[in-house]
Amino acid sequence: RTDEELTTHKDATRYNNFYEFGTDKSDPARNSGQFQTDPWSLVVEGEVGKPGIVPLETLLAPHDLEERVYRMRCVEAWSMVIPWVGIPLGKILKRFEPTSKAKYVSFETLYDPERMPGQKRRVLDWPYREGLRIDEAMNPLVILAVGMYGETLPNQNGAPLRLVVPWKYGFKGIKSIVKIRLQEEEPATSWNVSAPREYGFYANVNPDVNHPRWSQARERRIGSFGKQPTLPFNGYADQVASLYS
Repeated sequence: RTDEELTTHKDATRYNNFYEFGTDKSDPARNSGQFQTDPWSLVVEGEVGKPGIVPLETLLAPHDLEERVYRMRCVEAWSMVIPWVGIPLGKILKRFEPTSKAKYVSFETLYDPERMPGQKRRVLDWPYREGLRIDEAMNPLVILAVGMYGETLPNQNGAPLRLVVPWKYGFKGIKSIVKIRLQEEEPATSWNVSAPREYGFYANVNPDVNHPRWSQARERRIGSFGKQPTLPFNGYADQVASLYS
């Protein structure tokens, strides 16, 4: 929980990065209205004892959804405070029995240019891919979100299933996930492959390390005027700094 003022629902659902539906911040809301997310299944494979293809409703069934208010920060130096609804990722992964070789977790977005017209443009090497170390993925702060503001997750925010890692920059929060793979080697991730000088694998929020084209020391909270100091690990240092000692 936080006593920080929430970003308005309108701002959080109308100012988005989701290149599968366009590169302008307003494109996802404008272009994703007809995106169908039912039925939806998740493939879990790799270094697990129980791989499988699981319908979304089956994946969610054994778990109680939780609401968590998280600060979310984008690498472009803007931020939001959003009440997400979801399930800790670690609870999901444990059901598939990770093996001792599972050092990393990779994620993959749906690839369907007809349903996601932004994929017809070679902005990135589609489908979108992201990854975490296994200890990061098991941290209780990390959730698979299926909703926000007490409602079902809107298409433009990554419906029906997206990753939320609140101490990392926003591009780590992969959307519309269809595959999770546990593996021994570090996975390739979309923005790191596309622009390695600008986007690293870890992408922890660090005000002392600038993006090559702008400072990361201060941020603009969407809906507010002016800027405020960026917090190390986005304010979650007490919970996660030890992962990087």
